[in-house]
Amino acid sequence: MWINFFRLRLFCCLLAVLMVLVLVINVTQVEYLDHETVSAMFIDSSGQFVSSQVSGISRNPYCGYEHQTLSSRERMEEDSLLAALQWQVPDMGPVPFLKSTDPSSSYFVILNSAAFFKVGSQLEVLVHVQDFQRKPKKYGGDYLQARIHSPKLQAGAVGRVVDYQNGSYKVFFTLLWPGKVKVSVSLVHPSEGIRVLQHLQEEKPDRVYFKSLFRSGRISETTECNVCLPGSLPLCNFTDLYTGEPWFCFKPKKLPCSSRINHFKGGYLKGLVTAAENAFFQSGVNIKVPINSSGPDWVTVIPRRTKETNNLELSQGSGTFPSGYYYKDQWMPRKFKMRQFNDPDNITECLQRKVVYLFGDSTIRQWFEYLTTFVPDLVEFNLGSPKNVGPFLAVDQKHNILLRYRCHGPPIRFTTVFSNELRYVANELNGIVGGKNTVVAIAVWSHFSTFPLEVYIRRLRNIRRAVVQLLDRSPKTVVVIRTANAQELGPEVSLFNSDWYNFQLDTILRKMFSGVGVYLVDAWEMTLAHYLPHKLHPDEVIVKNQLDMFLSFVCPLET
Repeated sequence: MWINFFRLRLFCCLLAVLMVLVLVINVTQVEYLDHETVSAMFIDSSGQFVSSQVSGISRNPYCGYEHQTLSSRERMEEDSLLAALQWQVPDMGPVPFLKSTDPSSSYFVILNSAAFFKVGSQLEVLVHVQDFQRKPKKYGGDYLQARIHSPKLQAGAVGRVVDYQNGSYKVFFTLLWPGKVKVSVSLVHPSEGIRVLQHLQEEKPDRVYFKSLFRSGRISETTECNVCLPGSLPLCNFTDLYTGEPWFCFKPKKLPCSSRINHFKGGYLKGLVTAAENAFFQSGVNIKVPINSSGPDWVTVIPRRTKETNNLELSQGSGTFPSGYYYKDQWMPRKFKMRQFNDPDNITECLQRKVVYLFGDSTIRQWFEYLTTFVPDLVEFNLGSPKNVGPFLAVDQKHNILLRYRCHGPPIRFTTVFSNELRYVANELNGIVGGKNTVVAIAVWSHFSTFPLEVYIRRLRNIRRAVVQLLDRSPKTVVVIRTANAQELGPEVSLFNSDWYNFQLDTILRKMFSGVGVYLVDAWEMTLAHYLPHKLHPDEVIVKNQLDMFLSFVCPLET
């Protein structure tokens, strides 16, 4: 009897051990498969599925962002975004200035030149870049911007640039209006300058620094602040409890962290580049300099027949490029009919009984300023806020309109923001009930240009989560995202706010909000396609077109 009991006990123990082994093996396989899915499946810039190991995706160690806790889906998305933004610049060691890209000796040629083109036809342009010794370059990596335009018609549209990595580039345009259409191509930065910008993005993310004033009674101290701070000095941890967005200040010597009064831009670091590197950033030489054509730089476009035009408009899908074009100084989106709000009464009628929230940087503050200037009944209520900082509030009591503006949380390079007004967009969105009379517009980009891309991805991930929750509880809420825009560049501005940096941020924003159920005001194309000089804060005619597009989403044409 005891022998049988012992055998049964031994059998049960062996069975239990076997079950544990099977469970461990299965868990290990699941974790392995999950890791393989994360590291292997994402899309590179050519649209192909590749492995992160093949593409050499590496995370920036800044502030420990490579160790942040992400779900498999979030990790895969971040890998995809970083892969899509890999800029192919060969590591050739130091390149002498004379061997860098010279826009004045580079040239472009219209490839498929013909006697006439029809509206809707594709135009292809080949760009050959040369160095300052007038020798063809054998590698790519230059940042180009291109557009077609008809000055007499005040018409313009952007082109798509493809880098062949051998010193030649092809630009694709869609001809969208009839008449004489001219081609313009500009070198924004040579590839040698892009290498410098990449190095600054990876190694000098703190080249813009921030400060906060701490005060208690008659004692006050000012210390430096940032997303993270080097060294071993004591810190005040102001990381947001809800979003997890990190923010730190050096702890004052005599005051507690709770005595922080405000936040402001400290300044810009100097001496970031060597004399040799500085040669790649010269106004009128290699920053936003036009590239001339070899041969004709224009084509003649004839109208399509009515039936062909209708087919052209119906064939445009969600991936339409360009998203629109200017004609007679009015933006013409290709996917829907945009209304023109040329009279203040039109705007009042659209916004009647609505609450409008504007969150973000100074480029969306322009919308608040335009609306309160153009619409007489929309009266700004003085909250005693610092000029150009906010928060701002405007009210039209007669038509029951409430308009609010609030800047996004740090990092933000404003003069002075009171500590209790430092609010993250995601948290503000979580406090909005929403509904058919609620409108939200967001613009968050310019103040992230100096940081590694992971910092911006994290911020948008938090905002997107809050937007999805808002639309889930109140599906009729209108949410509009304003994209980045091109701006004027000089040698110093290029190191902090280059169009190349903002192009990356713009690409991330579009990808992360694709399919979320928000509307997009394409400020990037609206500045590049226009004839006016690029500005961080575009001129009124461009802002007016942005507002017309925004309001067309709020009050679309009835069909």
